[in-house]
Amino acid sequence: MNKLLDQKSTGNRIAGVLFDKDGVLVDFHATWEPATARAIRHVARDADQARALAKAVDFDLDAERFAPTSVFIAGTASDSMEAWSSVPGADPSIARRISDHILVGGVECVVAPPEVPVAIRALRAMGLPLGIATNDQEGSARDQMARLDLTDLFETINGADSGHGGKPGPGMILAFSAYLGVEPSRIVMVGDSTHDLHAAKAAGAIRVAIGTGPASLDDLAPHADHTIETMAGLPGLIARLNSQYG
Repeated sequence: MNKLLDQKSTGNRIAGVLFDKDGVLVDFHATWEPATARAIRHVARDADQARALAKAVDFDLDAERFAPTSVFIAGTASDSMEAWSSVPGADPSIARRISDHILVGGVECVVAPPEVPVAIRALRAMGLPLGIATNDQEGSARDQMARLDLTDLFETINGADSGHGGKPGPGMILAFSAYLGVEPSRIVMVGDSTHDLHAAKAAGAIRVAIGTGPASLDDLAPHADHTIETMAGLPGLIARLNSQYG
């Protein structure tokens, strides 16, 4: 707690940084697309059902690629499971079995862009507490961070099932600001989807859009206070904001 008190005493505008996970800390395409293709092919009873299950979440099974409109990208695990459950003729347990296989594959396949650990360690060196707010499940997020050897760099890791609700609701951001004991306006939320940015706006946090996820930065920019191409640009942005508002 002394570290948090010291951070507040600096007078800096930014008191903590909160990250979405997929598309920000984790390479979404390299991690989740092979995991999803593997899971659907494993669970489906035949090729026709596999294609129907893929279509339900806007996933091109041949190309192993999600469409930008996929509920899997910005939604929660429950949203994807609802989509799979709606496929005609699907076994009642099929959504759970796909989800379970994807979560295992998401840990086995997890990839972080090389600039991510460098950037988050730079932020920690600046004395900033960091957290994760993802629409993935908390356990999955923790398993992935452990696989990447990044867990100890985060004060909090929350998912849509952690008790604060999913995004675009503000609950996870408000929980992080309460944990730090600061106003949400001193929290930066870094996200690659409008769900992340709308959650930040609803909480009163600073919205930073990043261009490393499925959505284009041009589409995200109107919903953001600031934009960065990759995580490499974040420490410099935080330093400029602290200089401006300190």
